[in-house]
Amino acid sequence: MKRSYRYRLKPNRQQSRTLSRMLETHRQLYNAALQERQEAWRMRRVSVSYVMQANQLKEIRSFDDEIAFLKYSSCQQTLRRLDKAFAAFFRRLKAGQEPGYPRYKSRRRFKSVAYVYGDGVRLKEGRLYVQNIGRVRIRLHRPLPAGAKIKQVVIKRSNSGEWYACFQIELPTPQVEPHPGPAVGIDLGLQHFAALSTGELVANPRWFRETEAALALAQRQRARCQRGSRRYRELSLRIVRLHEKIARQRRDFQHKLSRRLVQDFGLIVVEDLHILGLSRSMLAKSVHDAGWSQFLFFLTYKAEEAGSEVESVAANGTTQECAYCGTFVPKTLAERQHHCPHCGFTASRDVNAALNILFRSTAWAERPRKGLLSLVGLDLSTSQQAEVVGSRRL
Repeated sequence: MKRSYRYRLKPNRQQSRTLSRMLETHRQLYNAALQERQEAWRMRRVSVSYVMQANQLKEIRSFDDEIAFLKYSSCQQTLRRLDKAFAAFFRRLKAGQEPGYPRYKSRRRFKSVAYVYGDGVRLKEGRLYVQNIGRVRIRLHRPLPAGAKIKQVVIKRSNSGEWYACFQIELPTPQVEPHPGPAVGIDLGLQHFAALSTGELVANPRWFRETEAALALAQRQRARCQRGSRRYRELSLRIVRLHEKIARQRRDFQHKLSRRLVQDFGLIVVEDLHILGLSRSMLAKSVHDAGWSQFLFFLTYKAEEAGSEVESVAANGTTQECAYCGTFVPKTLAERQHHCPHCGFTASRDVNAALNILFRSTAWAERPRKGLLSLVGLDLSTSQQAEVVGSRRL
């Protein structure tokens, strides 16, 4: 089982300059290797492989001081990175897709360098030792799991200039017992981030919407500046830091919510949303702000560790179908309450959808609906009072 742990680095000024120099040299190596592949094919119709380029490293290091400054194995990792880009390009091409051809990396698009752990980089006395850079302060805010084997360390620079170390670790596959907890259906939405079949509605924090005014102000101020000026660069950095703060807040919220769900429930049923299509619709900004794909990814891998199971079911008609009797009850987007004229069942529109999602799972599909409502703790009297629970910081 493979996992990645990310820690913040705190290099001093000299170390930061050396790290930037190292990153820039790796970028130039990547672009030079890409140029060699392109020209070899254009001029001689020869495909250059990773092995062919890696065999040239020793000779290049003999006359290029910048390449010689880098760790040899990290140069190999950069060449492998280019080789993976070409492999992915040809794989998509054969599958009939329209992939983008590997392109040259600008300073803005090349942000990370990979090291084999123990070969030029290692943890030493509470700091991260990097060859030719020294011991860099690192914020080990959580320990690595016991028994973890560190395979690789990726040193990364964010858009705002902050440095991180990502430890790629390998863990023994745990023998996890099946989670004995109950089942729950989850309806992801925009008014509420999630509605559970238990009647709980999790509030949508809307991190981007809350920061949108500050972002708009900084962007208007930057638009009045001369491009490339000191003020322009300061405002660009402020905008980048606001976006990074939003991303951190969103990750923190989703990590905590997904952890709580896998601890409480043994079966988690979600709807199979076409998130890519929704992200291109008129709701694009709100869909991106919610970050459903990232949440489902967190939920899936946490469920594997906790012994829970995540199941996806078809999403069509979950809000229009009555969870109590199964009758189709059409409603517009503006109608937030479900009221069935046939059986009298009343509930929040989203809770009704969450119940239908749960009832479509393979474990519950063959059971009668009316009996299922009592098993999930809802009936006609209690389902009418669905209140928002949860907050921004669960």
